[in-house]
Amino acid sequence: MQPSSRIAEVFAQTAREQRLALMPFIVAGDPNLETTADILLSLQSNGADVVELGIPYSDPLADGPVIQSAAYRALAQNTTPSNVLTMLRGLRDRLTMPVVLFTYSNPLLNRGAEAFFAEAADAGVAGLVVPDLPLEEAERLSPLAAEQGLDLVLLVAPTTPGDRRRRIATSSRGFTYLVSVTGVTGERASLQDRVAELVLSLKGLEAGPVAVGFGISGADQVRQVREWGADGAIIGSALVKRIAAAQPGCAAAEAGEFCRELRKAAG
Repeated sequence: MQPSSRIAEVFAQTAREQRLALMPFIVAGDPNLETTADILLSLQSNGADVVELGIPYSDPLADGPVIQSAAYRALAQNTTPSNVLTMLRGLRDRLTMPVVLFTYSNPLLNRGAEAFFAEAADAGVAGLVVPDLPLEEAERLSPLAAEQGLDLVLLVAPTTPGDRRRRIATSSRGFTYLVSVTGVTGERASLQDRVAELVLSLKGLEAGPVAVGFGISGADQVRQVREWGADGAIIGSALVKRIAAAQPGCAAAEAGEFCRELRKAAG
């Protein structure tokens, strides 16, 4: 990993301050892109360290019902990768926390990976998560993303074999995304105990920061992730649900309030 990347710098800072990196996830365009811009700024001002921004896709295989519904609402608003990047470009002077785009391989490869990387970098994006990208393809594309200053973040699941887990952890840039459950995204009442073992295993590889996502629904689980020694906690469905339930014009304030609650738990 490149220690000079924007994402790596955030994890270095949170490590110095002995706190967990707080990493909320939202879906771009839900309920519309103007509100998404307001939500991003609200999350930043209420303690988020890195934000994961989902580009809506019609066949979101890794996403549970809450995020799928948000993606469909965003698509109904004609949200496209291009206008998501345009929105981010308009925030470059105000949005200082790193933005990691969550997208699927079809939109990425249909546009052309190198062209997409260049456009994302121009919009101020710091990294990418592509959950359905095969490891072999990720290893090929990661250097191309790095040329644009982008970290290609790879995922490890509870079912990933040890040798492949090592390969993923050493290839991932910015951080390694540890999926806490087998299955799609969504809130869970509790996290699997095996996650603690996986955090220790990945940390033992000394390949870089480890962030836990999928299934984190509130402050108690953020504290649990912190106790396990992870470097970051990614919160998606619980936040997306709050945004969807917010009164018109109140989504950014609702997201900010939830972020403050999580920030206290993250340290």
